[in-house]
Amino acid sequence: MRSYIHKIIIACCCLLPMAAGAQLKDPYEMNISGVKVIVQPSGNDIVEVLTIIKGGVYNYTADKAGIENLAITALTECGTVKDDKNSFKNKLDKVSAQVGGGAGRDFSSFRMNCIRADLEQVWPLYVDALTQPRFDAKEFARMKQDAITGLKAEESNPDAAIDQLSMNLAFAGKAYAKRPQGTVATVGKLTAEETKAFYKKLLNRGRLTMVVVGEVPRAELEQKISAMLDRIPAGQPFVVKKDSYTPPANTIKPEQKDIATNYIKGITGAPQPGTPDYNAFVLAMRIFYTRHFVEVRSNQGLSYAPQVWFSGGLTPYANIYVTTTEPDKYVAVARNLIEKIKREGFTEKELKDRKTGYISETYYRQETNSAMAGALASNEVIHGNWKRAMTVKDDMQKVSLADINRVFSKYITNITWAYQGDPKKVNQALYIQKDAPPLPKDVKTF
Repeated sequence: MRSYIHKIIIACCCLLPMAAGAQLKDPYEMNISGVKVIVQPSGNDIVEVLTIIKGGVYNYTADKAGIENLAITALTECGTVKDDKNSFKNKLDKVSAQVGGGAGRDFSSFRMNCIRADLEQVWPLYVDALTQPRFDAKEFARMKQDAITGLKAEESNPDAAIDQLSMNLAFAGKAYAKRPQGTVATVGKLTAEETKAFYKKLLNRGRLTMVVVGEVPRAELEQKISAMLDRIPAGQPFVVKKDSYTPPANTIKPEQKDIATNYIKGITGAPQPGTPDYNAFVLAMRIFYTRHFVEVRSNQGLSYAPQVWFSGGLTPYANIYVTTTEPDKYVAVARNLIEKIKREGFTEKELKDRKTGYISETYYRQETNSAMAGALASNEVIHGNWKRAMTVKDDMQKVSLADINRVFSKYITNITWAYQGDPKKVNQALYIQKDAPPLPKDVKTF
């Protein structure tokens, strides 16, 4: 059984602040050749560079899902014009540096991490990988086969299966239904030449944002980044695409699957990033997570690891997840719990505790340069405001009890349910009816 606890922490990574412990110099931004470059002096000897390519799943059609992820992986796995794969990795290994990246639904990222003393050796490797990748056919075939092997393994993973089924149902015909890693069918058809051509078209300054976390003088950064960007075409300014998910009705899609238990995942609405409701919803969902866990596992014994979390990307949505042998009883409990919260609301103590926990947790997690860079980058792309990473404490303290009660009632409405397991155990009326179904007689009062 897969635990989604980590998703509660990282699904809203765009909210994470900068580390609070060290006395850091003020961050700043530069515009170099039309690219925004965000810089946070780190106060340590590590340099982290993150190049963001905007667009995510909007950059390719459904039949090409996986092409961007393969392209970003190929930057290091297929070598560069100057170095084959082995030569490239041997040079990195000599100084214990890291270069690599991957693709997500909202953007792709390509990072470099090294100690300051090795920057002169590592920076040219990073630039070559980003701007002069080799896309060697033999290495690409090996890399593609590795990707297909991983995708086949996931097909037998019930958690991965229910994830994808729920996304297909909620976002049918929309970009978010596309899986950045692709499928066995889509990845299997990709060629090195096709992926190289895609990457060449994708890489332009209009899509880029860069983040640097490290103690590197401004003039040196400007010189290095300017020389790198001279190798990259200008392109047209790219505007990120935001969308909303508001299910028009409750729905359920049962799917037969021979597994030991039954997997259920529901997707419902959430507020857009950059709106006043966003921070309040983050806290509301964390309190809901605790209420849901206590009721479903501790009080009713219906599941070992029930979860809820907020996926706070450019198309935000809320998730409810459980594995259970009693799906109908679970959905009655979950829907009655939601209605109870809407009637009675959360409490001041819950809000106070969650604010304290959230702020402490996020500061704790921002103690590395990599995490700092990720927070700045995702705030810039998702919220259009990297400075938001610096103000999370004050932002969260402003959220009131009325705010979290209001947003919970506003966005947790109709639910798109995905179900895999024994369909005979599902009474679909319990999932799709407007009002919460009656609680079974053997359910403890709550």
